Amino acid sequence: MSSPHNPSQNRLLAALPTAEFERLLPQLELVPMRLGDLLCESGDQLQHAYFPTSAIVSLHYVMASGATVEVAGVGNEGMLGISLFMGGQTTLTRAIVQTGGHGYQLRSRLLVEEFNRFGLMLRLLLRYTQALLTQMAQTAACNRHHSLLQQLCRWLLLTLDRVPSGDLITTQELIASMLGVRRVGVTEAAGKLKDLGAISYRRGHITVRNRALLSAHVCECYDVVKRESARLLCDAQYRQNPVAGVVAARK
Repeated sequence: MSSPHNPSQNRLLAALPTAEFERLLPQLELVPMRLGDLLCESGDQLQHAYFPTSAIVSLHYVMASGATVEVAGVGNEGMLGISLFMGGQTTLTRAIVQTGGHGYQLRSRLLVEEFNRFGLMLRLLLRYTQALLTQMAQTAACNRHHSLLQQLCRWLLLTLDRVPSGDLITTQELIASMLGVRRVGVTEAAGKLKDLGAISYRRGHITVRNRALLSAHVCECYDVVKRESARLLCDAQYRQNPVAGVVAARK
């Protein structure tokens, strides 16, 4: 029986030419990523780069008071560990698993060696880094200028693009922590979406019933992030379609 897990379920790994992919393949280690797992603390140096396949990793900025807010998410479209090849070594963000699943880890030394070959991996990682910076900048603008309902729609749509189903294992408390707002605000916004028929929820789960309704109430930030990511990686040639990545083609 074939394994349900494949490194090509990550879009960056799927875009590598066969020779580069096969060079890395023996070094890619499948790892479970459980909800709440801490992959990197603020100020730490990663020992591995992570390429999620079915998991989603949330990047949080940690304030001096201990309060945190999500600045970006990383799913099967990307990787965790840009500080390794950008030369900074450490990062100010905390990386925690937002949606449980799996991914592949690669020792940091091997990632840097591949990056320094000046092949396609270098171009892919640099373009992905620009897309990630766009996501961070747009998240900051969205949190400042758009309503909580719009922010919640953006967060739900970006999460949907990284998972194969509309059933999200999360809580309103967790979403509030990611958006840097009070839980009561998320409860109110989620209630409005439920009344519209866009979502339903029960403890620990949110199910998207009508994606079009989320799209109708989201702000411009979602489309900005999606367009820039598509523009930067528009010429990527995939050896095969990443399993969870089919949602990336949704409008």
